[in-house]
Amino acid sequence: MPELPEVEITARRLSAAMDGATVESALAPGVATLKTFDPPLDALAGASVEGVRRIGKMLAVDFDAERPLTLLIHLMSAGRLQLFDKRASLKDRASRILVRLGGDRELRLREFGTKQSAWARLLEREAVEQDEMIATLGPDAWPAPPRDELAERIDQPSHLHPLLRRQKTIAGIGRSWVDEILWEAKLSPFKKGSELRGEEITQLHGALHVLGDALEHYEEVIGDTVPDKLPMPLKVHRREGEPCARCGTTIEAVFYSQHQTNYCPTEQTGGRVLKDRRLSRLLK
Repeated sequence: MPELPEVEITARRLSAAMDGATVESALAPGVATLKTFDPPLDALAGASVEGVRRIGKMLAVDFDAERPLTLLIHLMSAGRLQLFDKRASLKDRASRILVRLGGDRELRLREFGTKQSAWARLLEREAVEQDEMIATLGPDAWPAPPRDELAERIDQPSHLHPLLRRQKTIAGIGRSWVDEILWEAKLSPFKKGSELRGEEITQLHGALHVLGDALEHYEEVIGDTVPDKLPMPLKVHRREGEPCARCGTTIEAVFYSQHQTNYCPTEQTGGRVLKDRRLSRLLK
């Protein structure tokens, strides 16, 4: 699932490429993707693009129409929002939302795989902050919130790995970057937020810089168009079997039905290795 750095670089590149573009028409081939009906999608016809911004792990495309409108998009695990110089065929099975611009260009929300969980909502601009997905977000993970605010947010009896991915706790982190943040902080994914004290909270707060570092990496290596597969600068996530970049210990993984957690046993779990989720209760 695209997370804060990936969504941010997408927003920046799209905003630069579409600034001031005029919408000719808008279609929703993926009927289940568009979750709103008022205002209708064709209300975008004749509007100009004001910009694209990130809200948590979501993209917000702002339009200057008769009334200011925003297309709020969550890419979920397999969605991609990209600008194309040629319009898609309506028979393209990956297309979900098509915003057709002047000069045959097209802003296209595509989704791969079978789940079809990506979604979009066309909202009046003033209603965006009240949308249920926005109103419940915690503070943005980058730039990092103040240390004391982070400490208060994570003071919960939940393991750090799911806790930091919970958007109500802190916004923008998912399964890839939570591994990187916890590795950077030298904290166990299975330690509870309520168990963190003093220096550990400082380590976690400082480790959020990896999100900014990733964004800087993307700015250097990605051109005007964001590719389908981003060159993510990961050091631990999905690196099981490889040596830890700091100490050389073999990176381990805990596998779940639809995701995995990676960590360095020496630096994060006191040398203890877990092979599956059934044993995760042993790590604290």
